[in-house]
Amino acid sequence: MTTEQLTEEFNDAGIERGDSILVHSSLSSLGWVDGGADAVVDALIEAVGDEGTVLFPTLTGSPDNSREHPPIFDARSTRCWTGAIPEAARQRPDAPRSLHPTHSASAIGKLARWFTTGHELVHTPCGFGSPYDKLADIGGKIVLIGVTQSSNTSFHSAEEIAGVPYVLRPEPLDVTLTDADGNSIEMRETCIHLWGAKRDYNIFEDPMIDLGICQVSRVGNAEVRIIDAMLQRMFLLRKLLEDPLATLDITERRKWQ
Repeated sequence: MTTEQLTEEFNDAGIERGDSILVHSSLSSLGWVDGGADAVVDALIEAVGDEGTVLFPTLTGSPDNSREHPPIFDARSTRCWTGAIPEAARQRPDAPRSLHPTHSASAIGKLARWFTTGHELVHTPCGFGSPYDKLADIGGKIVLIGVTQSSNTSFHSAEEIAGVPYVLRPEPLDVTLTDADGNSIEMRETCIHLWGAKRDYNIFEDPMIDLGICQVSRVGNAEVRIIDAMLQRMFLLRKLLEDPLATLDITERRKWQ
């Protein structure tokens, strides 16, 4: 696959010029790509054009994070664990990175600064005012390249907004971040995620397809899902307000009942 081929196939799959998209990805799922992760980043930027924006989740959180062991985050150098494609994107000079100790995002394009500004002021990782929430606010798209709904971080956004009991650690913590200019930024009484509660986000895929919220196609060797972020948020909030345990694995539900 070349950058040109990828761009064409991304457009055929439903990514349109002017779109704002949040991309979760597996590089290896596409097959052999001439230019590797950087070529995929280029193709995504080209697919949305000059009026669009591409966001990448550059997550850094760990199960070890706590008040006693707060996360350490430097926007310039802290590597993400979300794969080769977001790791390549975050290192680009035109990719500002939001300031959050566990759920930062990098963005390239017209709205990159808007998406990434103010994340350090948000009380929860993916809540109101985060890049994930902003994407839904403006009708952006979530793109899953070679990964399933299990990698869809925006599910956490709905969980946080709905206030489910298994998404956040009970004790807030203070964190010192380092921004792109090397300045120290204090985050006071911020909440981070509680690890360990097993989810089953994939059970929502068929209903979302039936409702036209999610489309499934192929790019290269990868199965690609394109999701309307605003409609997904509405769908999930209704599910979680009806049943706060809706996103949990069936065995996990018994622990929280």
